Parts: sequence; structure tokens; C-alpha cells
Amino acid sequence: MTGPNIEFQDLGNKGRYVHAVDGDEAELTFVRVGESQIIIDHTEVPQRFRGKGVGEALVAHAVEQARKDGVKIRPLCPFAAVQFRRHPEWADVLAR
Repeated sequence: MTGPNIEFQDLGNKGRYVHAVDGDEAELTFVRVGESQIIIDHTEVPQRFRGKGVGEALVAHAVEQARKDGVKIRPLCPFAAVQFRRHPEWADVLAR
């Protein structure tokens, strides 16, 4: 896999990043908190995508978008929290 094709879906005060192939979806969902913060509340990666960097790519997309939008991320999802610990370069968007 050269890199997952990730689509953003804006659902009003919620949103999600999705990587879909042949009916299988990996997703990261979040909730907006005001204008300045999002909470990543869920990440799910089907077995067929595991170990291929799909989950990490979902979080990375959220980080990139947060930087563009000038918002902070609160990673309540355990997977996303681990990714933030593994990527200290994302600290600029981590909500304190």
C-alpha cells in the first residue's frame, strides 16, 4: 500500500476521516468543541488494513487539518492518544 486514500466527511459539529476499499472502512471520528478544538472520540481499522499504517494515517490527516484550521485536538480515543505519544512533532495541535 503506497498510502491510504482518505476522505473527509463534514457532518456539522462532527466529522470523520475514512479509508474505504471494497466495502471495508477504516475511520476516525471526531466532535467539534466550539471553534477552537476537536475531540477524536473513535478510531476503527478493520483487520485487513491493520499493520499497514492506515490508523496512523487517519490521525495524521486530522493533525494536518487541525493545523490548517488553527484548532487543537483532544485525543480521547486510546488509539489516537498513543499516536500522539509516538509523534511528538504533533504537540503543536495537542490540547493541554
